[in-house]
Amino acid sequence: MTNVYWILTSVLFLADLTIRISLSIRVVMRKKEPSVTLAWLVVILLLPFLGAIIYLLFGENRLGERRARRAAADIPLILRWAEKLRRRSFIDWNTINPECEPLRRQIDSAIGIPTMPGNTLSLIETSTDFFRRLISDIEQARSTCFLEFYIFHSGGHADQVCAALKKAVARGVRCKLLVDSIGSKDFLGGRQCRELQAAGVEVLECLPAGLLRALFVRIDLRNHRKIVTIDNTIAYTGSHNLVDPRYFKQDEGVGQWIDIMVRVQGPVVEILTASFLYDWALETGQPLEDLILEARVQPIPKIGDIPVQLAPSGPGYAEGTIHNLLLTTIYAARRELILTTPYFVPDNAILVALKSAAQRGVDVTIIVPEKNDSRLVHYASRARYGELIEAGVRIVAFTRGLLHAKSITVDDDFCLIGSVNLDMRSFWLNFEMTLFVYNRDFTAGLRQLQQEYLQSSIPLNKIVFRRRSFQERFLENMALLVGPLL
Repeated sequence: MTNVYWILTSVLFLADLTIRISLSIRVVMRKKEPSVTLAWLVVILLLPFLGAIIYLLFGENRLGERRARRAAADIPLILRWAEKLRRRSFIDWNTINPECEPLRRQIDSAIGIPTMPGNTLSLIETSTDFFRRLISDIEQARSTCFLEFYIFHSGGHADQVCAALKKAVARGVRCKLLVDSIGSKDFLGGRQCRELQAAGVEVLECLPAGLLRALFVRIDLRNHRKIVTIDNTIAYTGSHNLVDPRYFKQDEGVGQWIDIMVRVQGPVVEILTASFLYDWALETGQPLEDLILEARVQPIPKIGDIPVQLAPSGPGYAEGTIHNLLLTTIYAARRELILTTPYFVPDNAILVALKSAAQRGVDVTIIVPEKNDSRLVHYASRARYGELIEAGVRIVAFTRGLLHAKSITVDDDFCLIGSVNLDMRSFWLNFEMTLFVYNRDFTAGLRQLQQEYLQSSIPLNKIVFRRRSFQERFLENMALLVGPLL
């Protein structure tokens, strides 16, 4: 009996040792960010067997072979389309802001999407206004309504959107709804989804998740985008999910979610429509070219004077695209940099860029919510505040709800709006969408909204921050260890 026990324990020990060494070598050889590599090494080396299982489930960006084949098949079509866009994208940067041109070139080089001139943008500051305008546009739709959201949550204004979609289908409008499998889990399994499908709305689950699929694909890679396009003439994008904040997560004690959206008209709507159809094609296997023809996607004439560049990001795109663009954005600041984000867990590169900006005299302000719906993110964020404040970065906590808006304004010259949080998940794992807007007037409007957020915020100064308890500081530093994996 003793020999059997000795043999069994020896086999388990050797198996565990082999797994840890093999996976550690694999992690190191994948050349990820040092903080991410070290975090995964901690998980693998400190948790026998369990660490290996966690890494195999969540450590690599596995999207599945079929999805990869579909994406590869559409590349030639996308390249031809991008070249046609480029022929219509002439902009005299000397008349706008020459400092924006390097960023424009970087996006064009990394993603292949040029800046499109001649757009009209409307900044939507409240949830009520967003739903009012969206429902009105759906009610006037003549051919297509395409909606793509991370979260679809029933109740209030969201129910009114469903009613508008049913009426649109009844008068012959083609309506498609693409929602994330995890973010919209309750909706996908609920009555409202079935009613929409029965009415003729095409509802599609994006990146399906489940225990069986976890063996073949990484199930925490999520579609975090928020896109609406109507008749290939009007589009919306930003941070707002298809939820009425009065009915969403009201039992978590963080208040109502505060979001912003942008209503877009002009040439960039064509790109947003194509982006939706590309995501739909990846899920269904339908040829992208057929979907574009079916939706009658056509070049859109200029109807304004705002240059806009769209930057989709996520697994399968150029690795680290949005992370690198955010770094360029921060380093481009010369006078002022204002950022709003609900989830602030930056890597070392973003952290250094923010501190460097403050140290060279840029007025850097980061607006975060006072209360967060993720305790782990709350503590991981606060672990970085001290060194940022010491470097001269102003950090303020918004007190009027969970500020979910993701925005950046730079020197009153240009701005970013979209779905990207300042955390590792948005940088490397989620499918995101960001608008780069090269226009001083629109940027001034967004900056004014950020100033209103500031009026409802309290500063986190050095003295108060140093007084937090040992328990708080310990929890923050523990959360920081897994920060690169959040």
